[in-house]
Amino acid sequence: MWTKGYCPKARLVAKTATKLWSSKPPEPSRPVPSAQPRPQVQKLRRRQEREKTILSAQHNKVGDQTLNWSEKQKIAYMAQTPAGTKKDTSVPFPSSYSPDYVESCWYQWWEKEGFFNPDQHERLSHHVDQTFSLCIPPPNVTGTLHLGHALTVAVQDALVRWRRMQGHRVLWVPGCDHAGIATQTVVERRLLRKTGKRRQDFSREEFLQEVWKWKNEKGEEIYHQLRTLGASLDWSRACFTMDPGFSRAVTEAFVRLCDSGLIYRSEGLVNWSCALQSAISDIEVETKDVSGPTLMSVPGYDNKVEFGTMFTFAYTVEGHDGEVVVSTTRPETMLGDVAVAVHPDDPRYQTFHGVRCKHPFTNRLIPIITDTMVDMNMGTGAVKVTPAHDFMDFHLSQKHSLPRPLVIRGDGTMEPLCGQWMEGVKRFDARQLVVNGLVEKKLFRGKKNHTMTLPICSRSGDIIEPLLKKQWFVRCDTMAMKAIQAIENGQLEIIPHYYTKTWKNWLSSISDWCISRQLWWGHQIPAYQVQLPNSATKEEELWVWGKSEEEARQRAAVKYGVNPEHITLRQDPDVLDTWFSSALFPFAMLGWPEKTPDFQHFYPNSVLETGSDLIFFWVARMVMLGSELTGQLPFKQVLFHSLVRDKYGRKMSKSLGNVIDPLDVIHGVTLKRLQEKVKEGNLDPREQQVAMKAQSKDYPNGIPQCGTDALRFALCSHKMQGEDISLSISQVLGFRHFCNKMWQTLRFTLGVVGDDTTPVGKLEETTPQNSMERWICSRLYSTVVQCEQAFEVYELHIVTSALYSFWVHNLCDVYMEYVKPVLLKQKEGVEVLTDKDHSSNTKQVASTVLYHCVSLSLALLSPFMPFITEELWQRLQPFSPEAVAQTSLCLQPYPRSTQLGHWYFPEEEKDFLLVQNVIRVARSLRAQCGLTKEKPVMWAVCSPSQAQTLLRFGSAVWTLSRILSLQIYCPDQDGHLSSVHSTPPPTGCLVAVVDHTCQLHLHIQSGVDIEQQIRHLSQRKDKLLLKLEENLCKFQSSNSQTKTPAHIRQRMESKVSVLKQELKTIENQIKVLQEKESMG
Repeated sequence: MWTKGYCPKARLVAKTATKLWSSKPPEPSRPVPSAQPRPQVQKLRRRQEREKTILSAQHNKVGDQTLNWSEKQKIAYMAQTPAGTKKDTSVPFPSSYSPDYVESCWYQWWEKEGFFNPDQHERLSHHVDQTFSLCIPPPNVTGTLHLGHALTVAVQDALVRWRRMQGHRVLWVPGCDHAGIATQTVVERRLLRKTGKRRQDFSREEFLQEVWKWKNEKGEEIYHQLRTLGASLDWSRACFTMDPGFSRAVTEAFVRLCDSGLIYRSEGLVNWSCALQSAISDIEVETKDVSGPTLMSVPGYDNKVEFGTMFTFAYTVEGHDGEVVVSTTRPETMLGDVAVAVHPDDPRYQTFHGVRCKHPFTNRLIPIITDTMVDMNMGTGAVKVTPAHDFMDFHLSQKHSLPRPLVIRGDGTMEPLCGQWMEGVKRFDARQLVVNGLVEKKLFRGKKNHTMTLPICSRSGDIIEPLLKKQWFVRCDTMAMKAIQAIENGQLEIIPHYYTKTWKNWLSSISDWCISRQLWWGHQIPAYQVQLPNSATKEEELWVWGKSEEEARQRAAVKYGVNPEHITLRQDPDVLDTWFSSALFPFAMLGWPEKTPDFQHFYPNSVLETGSDLIFFWVARMVMLGSELTGQLPFKQVLFHSLVRDKYGRKMSKSLGNVIDPLDVIHGVTLKRLQEKVKEGNLDPREQQVAMKAQSKDYPNGIPQCGTDALRFALCSHKMQGEDISLSISQVLGFRHFCNKMWQTLRFTLGVVGDDTTPVGKLEETTPQNSMERWICSRLYSTVVQCEQAFEVYELHIVTSALYSFWVHNLCDVYMEYVKPVLLKQKEGVEVLTDKDHSSNTKQVASTVLYHCVSLSLALLSPFMPFITEELWQRLQPFSPEAVAQTSLCLQPYPRSTQLGHWYFPEEEKDFLLVQNVIRVARSLRAQCGLTKEKPVMWAVCSPSQAQTLLRFGSAVWTLSRILSLQIYCPDQDGHLSSVHSTPPPTGCLVAVVDHTCQLHLHIQSGVDIEQQIRHLSQRKDKLLLKLEENLCKFQSSNSQTKTPAHIRQRMESKVSVLKQELKTIENQIKVLQEKESMG
């Protein structure tokens, strides 16, 4: 009926109940009348489709296929190493990579040596006078980290380690949030299970002792996870929001904000959990879509309660024969109706303006009021008004000065105001009683199925009840405007920038923030109710606040002109919203309100990095309170990363059972244990079935051990500033293979430098001598430039892509394969090096280039993969050409392009693109002819400029193509290239196209089984035809679906084109072979 937040005939609590901030919701807008329920229906349909995909018998096609893997050999580090001492890297180098071996001992050594403490900054030879500081978003002390948290840690630690290696003074503070509701709920359940007692059976002090006992037993689990993830946090400054120092900061903040009028006490509507008997924050409200009558379990009820039904009933109009019909999903609230609202222009109700209706149960006369907020085109055009139990109705009551009677108590039972027949009845039991009463009075007009969204307390599973309560509120409008101005004047930058619009829109219509919570665990509100001598009246509450009860007493004495000794104070038993203390984290962690050295050095923080889902709950509140309390913004930049979703597109949530513990990816876990964790959760039976089915399909053999480095690298390889991240375990496993690639590279490098009697040359004195050395050195320079540029703009996926590409595709696949015959002297009967610019010290320069490429690459990778890079770098150090000032890689200077300027050869990089294509086509030709061991002679027919390039990289072409030689013929040759043939290749060659001016010719030697080659090519042709048919079907299907993104259609089109070209080439090859066969 309302134009916003309500469906045509229903009171949809979920649309307004999550606005915890306020007793003043914004003015509603007017959408298309019929469009309101559609988003809920679509959301429900999408969810059902995802569940159907998971539960279907066949394997899904979403993301990667079912994870198949085999157990790798686990190698343990067995050397006796006391905790905190440096790992012995002089022991024999294992033959393969094992996370267990690599990740042992290093973190304890880093931590004990104080490498993560900013105090070591002055000891760095490359230190600069710059500071980099940030805080970790404090996780709840009750829980454990999931992959979403791991993404935050991986990103933040990459930035922290990068800045530390650049020589900045770095501070990254760890911390935990006391998580008021979550912790209290966990401890209450634990006590009930162990002792059979509820919280109310304890005194407040006794209960809090139990909470602290539980925190001290279980609270270290998150810190253990952070250490396992390699987070380079300064543990000497670890901060818990209930620590004495932090608690003083919370009290100081509350008192200051009260003194400035920004915190006030008022009656307002809040999200209320009857099970917890407390107001709860927005983030603790989850929603559940129901498409019709749905039975749900509700705490405190033996039987399930039905939701998804719309009830319609009539009010009789005083002095008229007519009636006004209204509809609601919550008939129990009609006992608190104080008016019926209609639109002033609605012709159906013109004669009813100003008249009154008779309440069927209380016989009260309630007015029919007019308001433009009502949408006359929806339903009957009339809506019941229940101010004490509905956010929009509360706003309407303020506008029309309506009473606000409360009919549901905090425990979820009906108030005495409802009458003896209803007093003490549970709210959902009262629902049926009201309907029965309406039927009896012949005022019930029916019920029907209704699609709706229910707000649910994530902590208790209870249905949220909007209740009118006296609470403490933060006045937000002025602070919000300052937060908007900070963006507009450039003081604060939000990355990605498109969140700026969201920021402005939300803050410009912000409402006040309820910060009271009816809990025992948390910061008890430092406000005191005052009872004056000889004052018996309770009509008006008198309140003061102070940093202590004594200070509050003195304030009360001054305020009310009474002797302090005659004043009675009672501290508010409520506690502050956990988000209030979290909003103080960037400066309270540094000792505020004291002007500590940490506060002076590290505030404001350099950057805040967090998930985009916290933009309102945490980030905006930090900006507002930080600016107000310290006079400075708490940070200069806000970097948002996307949400991590599962392969089906669902947000990772405990309520869905799809969260993955990062330690399970690091160490590996069985399917049985994964499913045990789902059963341990408090899931709806269907959600549990869906979760366990998804696990069985996705991880039939469990999750393999991937290691910390692979997980961190995989997380940072996603583009964070864009679409949500769909992380697949197979991708993490792929980066574990990358770790093994690094491991084998080091084994080869150590074999080279260890056997060489000539020491490795210094970087600045090393000049690459031949084309391949110039190319690999230039590729390293270009990679460093990419890393520098991408790090500065927080594009970590570009950094990881560049580093992976260099190590795998440039260093391993090309340079090492080329240089192996040189360094290991495996000539295999072929003259390996023919380039003119080689000198007698070829091997020494090659080993030096290899050493520095590997060493610098390890430093470049260190922020992402701290364990394996430390392990491998330490093993390289005995061969370092100069003494290293710092004992750990994490304190080494991060490679800079300025130190590699003498290694930049852009022409070599450009020319090598042709060389790579020639090698690729040559290998393809050899494979087509089944030449696995033989090294044939090939011809290149090309332009003179291409001939020059191929001559310059001749040895690389021969070695990497595995050919005996490459004969070059230029049709346009003017005679100045002495090494180029003047006659074309022999006839009857197989021909492959490199580009429009370059072709490769493979002469078919006598003795080659032509029939076998034709058979081989025909089999290849058949496979390509099938693949082409599949891709054509997909391509045609994508063209018919406008939803397929253009870049995907373009990629598919390119794939089809390549397949057609390859087919054409094979058909030509078969034709040549058939002609040769017929001739011979």
